[in-house]
Amino acid sequence: MRRRLINSTLAVVLVVIAVFGVSLVIVETRTISNSAQESVDSEALRLISVVESKLLGEERVNPAVLAEQIDADRYARIDLPGRAPIEIGDRPGGGVIQARAKGDHGETVTVQESRSTVSREVGRTLLIIAAVALLAVVAAVLLAVRQANRLASPLTDLAETAERLGSGDQRPRHKRYGVPELDRVADVLDSSAERIGRMLTAERRLAADASHQLRTPLTALSMRLEEITLTDDLETVKEEATIALTQVERLTDVVQRLLTNARDPRTGSAVAFDLDEVIKQQIEEWRPAYRSAGRAIVHSGKSCMQAVGTPGAVAQVLAALIENSLMHGGGTVALRTRITGNQSVIEVTDEGPGVPADLGARIFERSISGRNSTGIGLAVARDLAEADGGRLEMLQQLPPVFALFLSRVTPDSKDHKAHEKDEQEPTIR
Repeated sequence: MRRRLINSTLAVVLVVIAVFGVSLVIVETRTISNSAQESVDSEALRLISVVESKLLGEERVNPAVLAEQIDADRYARIDLPGRAPIEIGDRPGGGVIQARAKGDHGETVTVQESRSTVSREVGRTLLIIAAVALLAVVAAVLLAVRQANRLASPLTDLAETAERLGSGDQRPRHKRYGVPELDRVADVLDSSAERIGRMLTAERRLAADASHQLRTPLTALSMRLEEITLTDDLETVKEEATIALTQVERLTDVVQRLLTNARDPRTGSAVAFDLDEVIKQQIEEWRPAYRSAGRAIVHSGKSCMQAVGTPGAVAQVLAALIENSLMHGGGTVALRTRITGNQSVIEVTDEGPGVPADLGARIFERSISGRNSTGIGLAVARDLAEADGGRLEMLQQLPPVFALFLSRVTPDSKDHKAHEKDEQEPTIR
């Protein structure tokens, strides 16, 4: 591209120089020739006037006086009636420029100049024109090279950016070149890089969330299947199989939830549901893991509470909090339900060392963990809660208290009196 731009620019300049240069040479040659002819004619008229004045005054025509009236490089011949001709200067050879003038008394003056003088003047003019043309060509080449670099370098740079995008580097360069068309291409590439980066981030986030969210139900399902294989009691097999099927349904709900959030995180399927059922399910699911760790999980607080949300999402949030207490906490894990204003609250706490002071509010950020874990669980739990219009907060660092706030379903006053009970004593499950 650089060579084409340089060649095209140089071709245009050469055509312009050829057209205007030839015209200028012709005009200058004619101008110099006409000027030389006019100068010779002027000297012939001047000489004839001097000769006539001498003759009228009956003075002697002196050649030295006449020589002062003409140029030293020119030749003059004065023919007087009845006298010998007077010659001034050397007669030029070859081509000459000649002028002749006649007086009233028969005298004749002839002035000649060698045409080589005109040729030398024309040559000097041509040399100047050639120098100017050469300077114009050099300037045109320099400007063409600069313009070619200005256009070709950004194109090369944009090609490298496109290749970099194809190789997996989605960082936008935010580099502009001062050329509107090229800047437009750069804008499109940068916006494409940002979109590709967001898409890849979403894909990686979905993979990480799926890995984390599916791990718990799969582990619980495998434990149920192991219990089935180790027992011969048909009732136990039936009970464990029923629980396993429930966990399979939850696993399906987890997958569907993850895919829905990946397409549109704002999409929710909130309904009114019974919190007791979700809490009971989670306690039953995590009871074997806590027994293996020599720990207990308890539930206290209000019962028969109705909340607005997605049961599967609420179960996932509680599972993340219970698992977090199992991995990072200690002692008994307590789930407490209460009502505050128009919200139903589920608090999860344990007797462990609590959340480190340096984490604080960053505990819900991705990749933030107090130990060697993924740091995804609490971040996913918060996203799930917010997708249903609720919120997940850490109320206290030591002992750790996490609270899930959900919109409360307010029953009729009669039903409310019939179902509302005082807080119960903690019950070990």
